Amino acid sequence: MQVNRALEQHIAVFGESGSGKTVMISSFYGATQEPQYLQKSLFHVVADEIGQGNRLHRNYLGMRDSARLPSPTRFSATSYSFSVRLKDGVEGKAIKARPFDALRLVWHDYPGEWFEEDVSGLGEATRKIDTFKSLLASDVALLLVDGQRLLDNAGKEERYLKSLMANFRNGFLSLKDELLDDGKPLIEFPRIWIMALSKSDLLPNLDVFNFRDLLIEKSGDDINELREVLAGLVEANDALSVGEDFVLLSSAKFGTDKIEVAKRVGLELILPITAMLPFERHVRWAQAKQLPGKVAQNLLGGAVALAAILIGRKVKLPGPIAAIMAAVGPNLLDEAVKMAGDKLREVNSAAISKHDYMTATLTRFRMDLDKGEEEHVLLRSRR
Repeated sequence: MQVNRALEQHIAVFGESGSGKTVMISSFYGATQEPQYLQKSLFHVVADEIGQGNRLHRNYLGMRDSARLPSPTRFSATSYSFSVRLKDGVEGKAIKARPFDALRLVWHDYPGEWFEEDVSGLGEATRKIDTFKSLLASDVALLLVDGQRLLDNAGKEERYLKSLMANFRNGFLSLKDELLDDGKPLIEFPRIWIMALSKSDLLPNLDVFNFRDLLIEKSGDDINELREVLAGLVEANDALSVGEDFVLLSSAKFGTDKIEVAKRVGLELILPITAMLPFERHVRWAQAKQLPGKVAQNLLGGAVALAAILIGRKVKLPGPIAAIMAAVGPNLLDEAVKMAGDKLREVNSAAISKHDYMTATLTRFRMDLDKGEEEHVLLRSRR
């Protein structure tokens, strides 16, 4: 989580070939360009590279209007950067004093073939390592479980799940020496690894609790082994969540002759997950004293900035974490992370009435996470 004038947050999406990554990002971006979304939302989602935005939008329109799926990408790693630009609100001294005034989402797409096949030469091997390093600087990672593959293995799901987890585990393990400089564990690392069911529309009777239970029953030991491999890459590995959060995702409802892009599942949670889930988790880990010096400084700068906007308090960033904490007071993070229910709705409503769209957007994101849990689409770890 980087903080300048924009709060920049990264999400890494890992999945085997054919698991729906390209369709997912096309549906995510295309939906934000629809007139209904533009009308009701407090912000615009803008692709920072026009060519990427046009390509994703064209993919979306092909699905919506012609039931045409995007062409698959092979051995091509791409990072997509989206700016969340707030609509014009009221300017004032308090708003100008904020630690940031924009949001940016960087979505890292990883070619699934690199989990399943050997690279073809030195150039591709170098590209693979560079891509991994970029991905591992993210704030959150999604590990995709393909709904079609679960359906193909109905009753014997462990055959697919064990293979999937082994591919993830071996993929990270084989690159460990190249990823760690002088063998030193990484400080900047996605510490939240969410198990995500892609193509969940194919399994309409499976809610997020059923999905969790299926993974634990059929592949719990494999998830633990994956966690051990990831823990070997990161400093302060108590502050690491692997296979403790779950989400259902579907880019559309796919028929034989039409694709209903309005019938998505979970994609509206991507921005809230990326923006707010690390904030909640990092504060909780800090309160449990699981973050040593440099790790705390790396993680809590963004958390303090977010808390300041949620609470409406002025802070000065950046700086050593001890100085930040001294400046903002010991209760700021606790007060912000515990804000929920009626209080959260009250702050959101007041921010909208004052045209304070940053506070309104961030509080809305937290309300969206709660709604995702109420609808059994999202399940957050309580650790």
